[in-house]
Amino acid sequence: MSDNQLITAHDKTFRPMISAETIAERVNTLGKQIAEDYAGKRPLLLAILNGAYMFAADLSRAIPIDLELTFVKLSSYKGTSTTGKVTTVLGLDTDLKGRHIIIVEDIIDTGKTLTNFFKELDKEEPASVEIAACFFKPEALQHPLSIKYLGFEIPNRFILGYGLDYDGLGRNLADIYELNV
Repeated sequence: MSDNQLITAHDKTFRPMISAETIAERVNTLGKQIAEDYAGKRPLLLAILNGAYMFAADLSRAIPIDLELTFVKLSSYKGTSTTGKVTTVLGLDTDLKGRHIIIVEDIIDTGKTLTNFFKELDKEEPASVEIAACFFKPEALQHPLSIKYLGFEIPNRFILGYGLDYDGLGRNLADIYELNV
């Protein structure tokens, strides 16, 4: 990743922020930590689509213990900003009662999406629920959350790549890019 390599998605330009190599190193560290914390427990990774698919795949491969992986699709973004409304597009199809759940999220900014989702999860009576987030914008947080497994704390800027998109483009990029303003 070249420090001056700009990319364009739709009408916006983005500049490099975090390399794929740096992301891979951090994900491997998180995987080892989760394996230690959940030894003998067979956690269920509950990944939030669409953005967390790449992080969930890499994280699950970095956890050297038995685990399960499933997905739910929640939506709260349009373009580069949150709509303020969380929509469940694809729901849970796995029994969560008594399970150790690790929610795998691509990015946490306001915290509204997960705060609303926790209300649904509580009804399922899991044994425990923790959060693994690849990116976190503390400046944007409006709904307090406890993130046990955190990849990167970043400034409150719009990012693209590693599963995150701008109106459908950029999810496939291995590196993270930030909006060039």
